[in-house]
Amino acid sequence: MEKYNVFFDGKGAKYIQIYNLIKKLIFEKKILPNEKLPSIRKLSSFLGVNSITIVKAYELLESEGYIYKKSGSGSFVREQKNNYGKIKIENHSNVYRLDTGNPSSDMFPIKDFKDAINIALDEDSEDIFDYDEGNGVPNLKKAMVNYLSELGIKSSSDNLLIISGAQQGIDIVCKTLVDYSDVVFIEEPTYYGALGVLKSRNAKLVSIPMLNDGIDIGILKLKLERIRPKMLYVMPNFQNPTGISYSETKKKKLIELAEEYDFYILEDDFISDFKFQSNNNQTLKSYDIYDRVIYIKSFSKILMPGLRVGVLYIPPELVNRALLSKYSSDISTSTLIQKSLFYYMDRFEWKEHMKIVGDIYTEKFIFTKKYLKEKLDGKLKLIETAGGINFFLELRRGFFSSDFVNFILDKGVAVQPGSIYYDNDIDDRFFRINIARENIDRIKEAIDIISDNIDTFYEKFSEIHSLNNDKLK
Repeated sequence: MEKYNVFFDGKGAKYIQIYNLIKKLIFEKKILPNEKLPSIRKLSSFLGVNSITIVKAYELLESEGYIYKKSGSGSFVREQKNNYGKIKIENHSNVYRLDTGNPSSDMFPIKDFKDAINIALDEDSEDIFDYDEGNGVPNLKKAMVNYLSELGIKSSSDNLLIISGAQQGIDIVCKTLVDYSDVVFIEEPTYYGALGVLKSRNAKLVSIPMLNDGIDIGILKLKLERIRPKMLYVMPNFQNPTGISYSETKKKKLIELAEEYDFYILEDDFISDFKFQSNNNQTLKSYDIYDRVIYIKSFSKILMPGLRVGVLYIPPELVNRALLSKYSSDISTSTLIQKSLFYYMDRFEWKEHMKIVGDIYTEKFIFTKKYLKEKLDGKLKLIETAGGINFFLELRRGFFSSDFVNFILDKGVAVQPGSIYYDNDIDDRFFRINIARENIDRIKEAIDIISDNIDTFYEKFSEIHSLNNDKLK
């Protein structure tokens, strides 16, 4: 019990201090997954506090996914999903990698970018290794103004921050806007990296389900009548993990609701440069007449993921706060990388590269969508999408993707479990495949393996579930 001892410093509510201690013990693995916590009565007696204080601490821990309750048994530590969807494949050779969003290395403009780095070293040698002012190198910011204008986004250099990738952009926005227990609306399912950042800020997350043309506006409006969020986080084009794109009507409606109910929208954009088979791949920001949209553009899927660079558009009233948040994250993004990217965009075939990447992704998407339907129709349910690099598939009711992920990995195919894309645990029948890394031949071979083994999976785990149910009777 000694590890649960709290020194109450009088600087905050006691239940918050108890909550912070237990969360710290979980992160430091001093209490392990599925370990039982002390009973409410026992811990309240040990700490000399009212039992209601312990109840409130446990309720907060449960609402944020750190513990779970078993009726009649008590509270237990929940296993934390802190591996960002990565699965262990060390013992598997030549695995088909449908789990990762990292593009194939043969798509990278390596030679041209090397030349751009040499230009930066030659022409900017005096300050190439200095920190910039924190918000980005001026000539790259000007290039980004032009780039965003091609996406229908009007901006100025003053509103832009050069960031070290989309993940840092989400973190900067959350540090700028979100305080403890502030409400943030999210799509369900949504990008697991954003979930991790929002939970680290102790935001209160409210999930809004996705429909085939975007977030459910009806449920969103019902929630807005009762709850006022600080922010709504969305991926309006080719969403990760579902691949769903919002209709133009929904994009415009989101802007109207943000203005009416006074909240910001964080748009996370990683691949809307390409149309695929969609009717509308315009950014949400391009419809933003009220300056309600904070916009993050990542280059990891269209250039090289290892560069860790992106651009963040911030409304004027938030710029100074965002700069402080950026400074606290990493002071500044690498000046060498920023200047090299500027010279690459300015002096090399940037637009030709974008066309090549768009053609490759589109060809992969069209093939994969058709082949999934051909091989797996009736065995798996595919969420309809008109583009992107992700496909979200659903197993039959009563089966779990955690079982399937391990089962199919043993057959040589790596996919991602759907559970990491949900705030709360669900009847997890979903898994995601990503087509960025593998070529069409290998995608075909991987789908063949899934098709050849899916019936075996259903048979095997039907028997396992039946045996487990018999044991419970």
